Amino acid sequence: MLRCLSSVHIIYFVSEPYFNIVNLIERLHRHFLDVLRTELRQMNVDDINAVQALLLYNIGENEVVIRDLKDRGYYHGSNVSYNIKKLTEFGYLGQERSPHDKRSIRLRLTDKGMRLCNGIRDLQAYLAGRLDPSPDMQAALDGAAQSMQRVERLWSDFIHYGRT
Repeated sequence: MLRCLSSVHIIYFVSEPYFNIVNLIERLHRHFLDVLRTELRQMNVDDINAVQALLLYNIGENEVVIRDLKDRGYYHGSNVSYNIKKLTEFGYLGQERSPHDKRSIRLRLTDKGMRLCNGIRDLQAYLAGRLDPSPDMQAALDGAAQSMQRVERLWSDFIHYGRT
């Protein structure tokens, strides 16, 4: 039997999974930081925290400008400035003024920072290897990633354009 669904019913069918994914994103981020804390302890790294380690991981082998980190949406102004200061003090990051724009500071990982970054890459490879390698799992992960990218796009559009 075919039933006509009201807009309220359609919104419910979409909004419940949407709310579930929003809550899951927050929990996953907190859990991932816990995973990083655990790995930092295993690596005997006690001078930086999980957020700072994640910042190093996101920079990786790239040379970036602080503004790039903010523009990508990874970090907010005062947080990124504080964390970069600490990571530089502890020898994980090197800073260099751009020869073309003296206001712009380029960041790169030092050898110490790269060792930590590689340790996190190894952790990620280990954790990925612990997942079921079946095609069904691959398809489920691909679907989850596409759904989260749609939510990210929705949020980005809302930030830039508001309710349209």
